[in-house]
Order: sequence, then C-alpha cells, then structure tokens
Amino acid sequence: MKLQQLRYLCEIVKQELNVSNAADSLYTSQPGISKQIKQLEEELGIDIFVRNGKRLVAVTEPGLAVVSIAQRMLQDAENLKRVGDEFGSQPEGSLSLATTHTQARYVLPTVVKRFIALYPKVTLNLHQGSPLQIAEMVRSGEVDIGIATEALELFEDLAMLPCYEWNRCVVTPPGHPLLEKQTIRIEDIAQFPIITYDFAFTGRSKINKAFEEKGLSPNVVLTAIDSDIIKTYVEMGLGIGILAKMAFDPQRDTNLRAIDAAHLFEPSTTRIAIRKNSYLRGYMYDFIHLFAPHLDRAKVNELL
Repeated sequence: MKLQQLRYLCEIVKQELNVSNAADSLYTSQPGISKQIKQLEEELGIDIFVRNGKRLVAVTEPGLAVVSIAQRMLQDAENLKRVGDEFGSQPEGSLSLATTHTQARYVLPTVVKRFIALYPKVTLNLHQGSPLQIAEMVRSGEVDIGIATEALELFEDLAMLPCYEWNRCVVTPPGHPLLEKQTIRIEDIAQFPIITYDFAFTGRSKINKAFEEKGLSPNVVLTAIDSDIIKTYVEMGLGIGILAKMAFDPQRDTNLRAIDAAHLFEPSTTRIAIRKNSYLRGYMYDFIHLFAPHLDRAKVNELL
C-alpha cells in the first residue's frame, strides 16, 4: 500500500468518481490511476468501487470505510511534513484561507498586513466562496483555515472557533425617508424595495426571520454575494440595502447613508473552521490570534 494510491483514491471521490478529472487534477494518466486503484483493491481483498464496465458508478460499503481511513492517513502524512517544517531554521511555508467577500474585503486586510510583516517568507493564499463552499474546502484539505458566519456548524469533522459577533445596518441614498426616523422598525423597512445578500451568505436567514416574526414578507428585488455590489445598486436608487455593518465605510461610501439596525436583527457570529486533529504550524496560531485576539494557542488547542 502506497500513499500515492490513497491520494488517487481520495481524488477520485473528490472528483465524483470521474477518473479522467482526477488524473488531470493530479497531473497523471487515467490508466495509471486505474491500475493503482485495482492494485489497492487486490491488496485489501475488497472492491472499493462499483463498476459499470470501465466506469465507476458508486463507492461500496467497505469502500466508504477505506476512503475515510485514507483521508485521515493523508492528513496525518501532511501533519508529519508540517512538524518537520515547523522546526526548520526559518518560518517558511504557506497558509491557505477560504472566506466570504465581506470578511476578505472589510475585516482581513489589516490582519493580512500584520501577518505578512511578521512572516514575510510565508505565502498567503486567499480563496473566496459561500459558507458551504468554504466548509468543503476546509474539509477536503484544500485550505487550512475557513472564516465564515453560517453553515460551518453543519460539518461535524470541523472544529469551530468563535471569533466575534456583528450585526447589520440599512443603507440608503442621501435624503431617503428612513433617515428622518429616530428609530427604524421592520415595518418601515418592509415598505421599500430591498437589496441584500444571497440566502447562502452572511446571516441572510436572520434577516428573513426578523420579517417572519412580524408576519411580513420583504420585497427583495435583488440579491448579491458581494457587499460592494449591494451598495452600488442602492446608489442607483433601486432600493435600500441591508448589509453587514462592517461593510459600510463612511469615508469611502460618501454617496450613501447608514442606519444602525442592530435592534432589528439577531447578531451573527463569525467563526474560524479547522479540520479536527490538524497539525497547526506556529504561524497559523499567530494568524488566528491576529484575527481573534482572545484565541491564543492554548485556547485554540482546547477548542480543537
């Protein structure tokens, strides 16, 4: 049994049983992968895949157990490599992050700047996606750390590190009627076309819940995954925006006005997601601490 065979196996599963795609992803040949998988099956004495001719159509029940163990073994092999790197002469390596647009655009820049100053020889790779995509990237090992607000708790094999709470604001063009009110209500917001996040992003479920509790149906005319897109269409006069308060910058958003809406919606919690039993290098602990100062190495280890 070879680690390379396990890599082939896990990549086939990741590519939804498409051996050709797995071969392209691993820069090898399809016949070579198929041969190695057959050798692995012969060594184990089981069929890992259900086949229809030469095509793989499903993973067998014992195959599911093999895949699960193979994924853990590959993770442990990566952890061993990181141990060696950790005690090298200089802190070199890479750190891959997956997060949403709002976090990448409005929260992470100062953290990234400080991290690069501390670790100039560490390559930082930033990926953006929906919370579900982020969780899948962490789970598959494509990234080391995921940062998001929703959906992460759906994955039992991920450890959740609570970072901070945040809430929302309503953005309008200057002179909008809502700006005349001392305190806005859900009923007031419901009178106008609304532009807000796609349902999979940034606490959208809590926005819907606030309207539902009042027996109201919001007139959502446009959704987006990007806070800047929401603000652009509000500037055009297509509606009012509901977005994360952190995404409004008075110095940049001079054509808009923001109204605090924290009293209308439940707060959301941004979390860091890490695969359980991962080996974290020292600079990874430091990145987490820069992002969430209450999460020092001892606290992270406790949560993991």
